[in-house]
Amino acid sequence: MAKTGMTTTQGLRSAIERSGYYPTLVIEAVESAVGAEPVSAFMVHQETTFDANEVRRHVTVLVLTEGRFIVSHTDEQGADDSSPVPYATTSTESVRIDRISSVVVSRVVANPETYTRGQLPREVVLTIGWGAVSRIDLEPAACGDPNCEADHGYTGSSTADDLSLRVSEAGDGPETVQQALTFAHALSEATVAAGA
Repeated sequence: MAKTGMTTTQGLRSAIERSGYYPTLVIEAVESAVGAEPVSAFMVHQETTFDANEVRRHVTVLVLTEGRFIVSHTDEQGADDSSPVPYATTSTESVRIDRISSVVVSRVVANPETYTRGQLPREVVLTIGWGAVSRIDLEPAACGDPNCEADHGYTGSSTADDLSLRVSEAGDGPETVQQALTFAHALSEATVAAGA
């Protein structure tokens, strides 16, 4: 479940507790990364996935402060060869706002011919890039001559794709879709202010 709204550290803590996903562990990791900075926006998104015969949970916490974007991931793992008991892995990454190169919001709307301004999309995908991970798509280059057999090398594109988060009305609820849009708007505004 995603949460934004209250923009205080206490509001963030409450949203993590409401998610019910190892709240003490997640709160400690996020608060350690945030430090003493005031929180200006946040989002908590929990996903449940099915892996063979196991149900696994994952939580992503996005936090915006005046100067940083912080992303935290926590995953649970079942017992395996490396550990006889179930365990969780949590990681945080802190990115200066001026390093964020793109904030992409993809909206999926049903019946676009009847769309009205302000209507919630049924799905939102938030993709944020800051240069830590890039995807390169290559394909053989060609010229305009259909009979040409020369090797023209390759052409392609590089896409920043550090974080991609999908929320849907059906899976997460309409309030979660709105919260994703609200967080994306706050992050976009912060990147504009950082570039000024």
